[in-house]
Amino acid sequence: MTTSPGATRDNLERQLEAYQAWNGHVGAMMAMNTEAARREADAADQAATNGQWHGLLHGMTLAVKDNIDTAGLETTNGSLFFTGRIPNTDATVVSRLKRAGAIVTGKATLHEFAFGVRSYNPVVGQARNPYDLECIPGGSSGGSAIAIATGMADAALGTDTGGSVRIPASLNGVTGLRPTLGRIPNTGSFPVSATHDTIGPMARSAADVARLFAVMAGYDNADPISEARPLENFLPRLADSIEGIRIAVPKNYYFDNLDPDIATAMDAARKTFESLGAYITEIELPGAEEALDHLVVIIFSDACQVHADRLEGSDDKWGAQTIERMRIALKFTSRDYAAALRAKEAWQRTLANAFAEADILLTPTVPQLAPPIEDNKSLYETTTRVGANTYAGALGTLPGLSVPCGVSKGGLPIGMQLEAKWWNEPMLLRAGHAFQQVTDWHLRRPVLLEG
Repeated sequence: MTTSPGATRDNLERQLEAYQAWNGHVGAMMAMNTEAARREADAADQAATNGQWHGLLHGMTLAVKDNIDTAGLETTNGSLFFTGRIPNTDATVVSRLKRAGAIVTGKATLHEFAFGVRSYNPVVGQARNPYDLECIPGGSSGGSAIAIATGMADAALGTDTGGSVRIPASLNGVTGLRPTLGRIPNTGSFPVSATHDTIGPMARSAADVARLFAVMAGYDNADPISEARPLENFLPRLADSIEGIRIAVPKNYYFDNLDPDIATAMDAARKTFESLGAYITEIELPGAEEALDHLVVIIFSDACQVHADRLEGSDDKWGAQTIERMRIALKFTSRDYAAALRAKEAWQRTLANAFAEADILLTPTVPQLAPPIEDNKSLYETTTRVGANTYAGALGTLPGLSVPCGVSKGGLPIGMQLEAKWWNEPMLLRAGHAFQQVTDWHLRRPVLLEG
């Protein structure tokens, strides 16, 4: 909350200046809400002057991923099929955030239909990593992460099916939460896979992500996946000590083929948690190696059902990378889908057993540094490589938090992933906040080198 005279408007104007400086280079924003945001910022400042408070997010600026409905603002899903579509109502989470005082500043770019990690779509083209313009920003919520990293917004909304909040958070040096499936309603968000999609908050710090999460969480009868699970008032305890918390580091899969700079950052993160009083153990997670393949079958099959009519028509409106990846699913059978569901059930039992012995799993969010945009891999290959560690938690429908934990020798951000038992987001946010009280990786900002 900002209280000094004009603070919200001043903050907004700095962010609009960042938009003017950066967006032509990184392509983070698809549409802006500038004049409305200015009016709301002035109203927030006037309320503060009068001793009034608009809510927990008073004056916080917010970029909204372009597959989440915003009344009066074009929402295209990054697709030529939906250009010119202007929703009449806000998505449930957008309504909740506005009521808590957040100010929507615009729509953030994404990979077409939220179906890839490159954050390319045929509406506005390729988004770029602000730390290296020749590299991908991750996806599919790439624009949301870029907007925060470059100072265009205080916070952003993304969506995560297999890693689409956590991956761009990691590659852009910000903090992003995938909540437990059903914790945050998806009403008003265009689906990839209803059985694994979830909207997630993103910001520079775990503390801000916690405030966003507290506002967004809660049952919505309009969303069939939403669950009426109570959420305690955890914010007053966010800064509590994590001494004695049990953090398990998997011995299998997650650290395979790890970039050396990421390995160094993970070692340092482990030592930081130990210095905070956490108890670190190692653990085996049998089945982790197959989790990605099983989730691919489920997500791709669900996506083909969502896009059944569009897949039967011409490919003219599709981005070539997306339609190539989408059509992979057409070879899957009902037996494949059933087998993937059985594997999911077994994997969730494995995770439940692990969380009987540990409170948090600690892994790299992404096992490699941001790949170049012009690599020679297909979208499928790039997405499965970059999403190697996030798909497993998504198959299990776990909550997961990506937290900045280092930087490569070449200056690219590195993120760690914290995962907990279902509905235990407050524990993740407390651990992430504790880490950020003694580190400053989340405060780094990219530098725009022009010329």
